Order: sequence, then C-alpha cells, then structure tokens
Amino acid sequence: MRAGRLTGRHPAVLGDEEPRPGDDSGPRKRARWFTRRPATAALITALTVGVVVMVTPAEGAAGDFASSFARAMRNLVSTSRNGQAFAGTPAVGALFTTSAGKLGRHFCTASVVNSPAGDLVITAAHCVSGTSGVVFVPGYDRGAAPYGVWAVTKIYTDRSWQASSDPDDDVAFLQVSQHGSIVPVEDVTGAEQLATGTAARQLVEAIGYPDATGEPIACRNWTREPMSDQLEFDCGGYTDGTSGGPFLADVNSQTAQGTVIGVIGGYEQGGLTPQVSYSPMFGANIAALYRLAVAGG
Repeated sequence: MRAGRLTGRHPAVLGDEEPRPGDDSGPRKRARWFTRRPATAALITALTVGVVVMVTPAEGAAGDFASSFARAMRNLVSTSRNGQAFAGTPAVGALFTTSAGKLGRHFCTASVVNSPAGDLVITAAHCVSGTSGVVFVPGYDRGAAPYGVWAVTKIYTDRSWQASSDPDDDVAFLQVSQHGSIVPVEDVTGAEQLATGTAARQLVEAIGYPDATGEPIACRNWTREPMSDQLEFDCGGYTDGTSGGPFLADVNSQTAQGTVIGVIGGYEQGGLTPQVSYSPMFGANIAALYRLAVAGG
C-alpha cells in the first residue's frame, strides 16, 4: 500500500445518479478518447524544429521538459529494472495537500488526460478518498512549479470503490482549475490520451513522484496480467508517493505525451514493494467514469 501508496461498476460524484454505459464499451474493446487536440502539443513540436514563437514562460518551458523526458527514455534500454530520476514532463505532476495557501505534503502522482473542456486529471481513487484541499502541480521538479498550481474542484470515483474499495475501480478523475483564470490545464501542459480495453501486455513508461525526492522517476517495461482485471509493472524505485502515476503507452519522443492505459493502484493499492506496481485494467467501468467526468465538466 502506497499513499503516497495511501492508507460493481457505478460511477458517481457527489451523489449523482449513475450513467448507463453503452453496449459497445465492453472491458476488452479498445477505446481511445480523442476529443480535444492539445494546443501545447503543437507548440512543443514547433519549438523542437526551431520555430521562434512568443509564449508564456510556462509554455516556453514545455519543450525543455519534453526533451528531458525523451533523454531519460533514451538512456533506458528497451526495458529497465529501476526507475531513473529526470526533470519531469508537463502533463504529469504531483498531488499536494495545502496549508494556509501554501504547498503542504506531497502524497501522490497524477496526469492530465485529454478531454473536451481540458480540465481533467487522472490518478488512483485511493489517493483522494476522504481528502480535501488537494492541488495538482504539473511538471513539479524540486520545488519548482513551472505550470502553476491547480486546485482540485471535483473528484469522480466509482460507486463500487466508494462502497467497498474494489481494486478494479481504484481510479479517479479530478477536475482542476486555477484561481482567477479561465485557461484550462490542458492548454498549458498538453495532455495524455486515454485508452480503455487495451491488451494486457504493453510496453509502457511509468512515471511517479517518490515521497523521498522532489523529482519524478521514469521506467520502461512490459505490463502483464497476473490476475483478472489487474496489470503488473515490475521496476524498482516506486515507493510512497508514486500512486496514481500513469502507465504510458506509445509515448511520442518529441512531445513526451502518450496514452494512459493504467495508473499505479488497484491490487494492494499499487503494491507492497517498490519493485512491483499494479494498476486496474481500464475497461467499461473506467470508460463510464470518464464520460461522467466529461459530462460534469
């Protein structure tokens, strides 16, 4: 268990009634959610080919962060046994508590996912159960918050998670916003895509923020299905604080963006040892929860 790794299928938020998933959303039918084209992804691509544009400091830093992630991945062999520290990537960040308007304790990891309103973040449900005053800091690196601090304004979890902490539903979508701004987080950081119904065996990069350090780690390895509806990812270094970190497939080396097929959580709330991490498999339940979050946005 990690809360950092912290101490059915009916999506719910604040007592809302559950939606009915469509008949085409079975747990093994692959679905990708391409509803919004991130503006920052195009900006990052422009920067990498040398186009000079006027951007805000946060946007201007995006290319550097993407390059940092790409370098970290190139330094790994096709698979790796231990996570490697790097300077971060724009769409993945750390969750913090707050106190008197200041960052408090880091406790989990989350990532921006593509959505029509551009305001959704995905993490593990066990990270945000019973919490309040949580903020998301994308691209966090050793005290720096290059893309700002984003308040969590709404939390979406499945009713079966709320009722029994079902590990197959250990996923949460967070709606985030920034005080005094109407610009959505996706327009600042870009976003990962979301896929459901994918194959169990995938080559992924897992990103997480260990509590003991102020910077993220990344590792590349294959996932497998050790038990029904759960993924396993083997790589050392994924200690407390990495819960909610994404399993990213098909990562673009230029933009550092990929497709989220899992988040650290699920069985044993993500795993009892730093060398083995788990995630719920994303099926019809996660697709329905995503649709609920989109509708609520």
